[in-house]
Amino acid sequence: MTITRQDVVSVLGPVDDVTIGEIIASGASIEELREAWAWAFNDEALMSQGRPLPGTRVAALIDLIEPDDESDPADPAQGDPGGSH
Repeated sequence: MTITRQDVVSVLGPVDDVTIGEIIASGASIEELREAWAWAFNDEALMSQGRPLPGTRVAALIDLIEPDDESDPADPAQGDPGGSH
């Protein structure tokens, strides 16, 4: 069964259209999206429960939904990373 926009929003809450499109295009199921969310935001608890590491599709979903820890060097609001003006 194909995951829908509503499915994505029901798991992740409000997210941008690009992320929703990438998740739908991944072919993931809602169960895989729920698992990815659990790993992205609760990985220590899952590891301590002895859960197996996520599979390839779930890992790709984690990359899509995890917040970025680093600033985006292409973001003009972050300044010029090269230091040239």
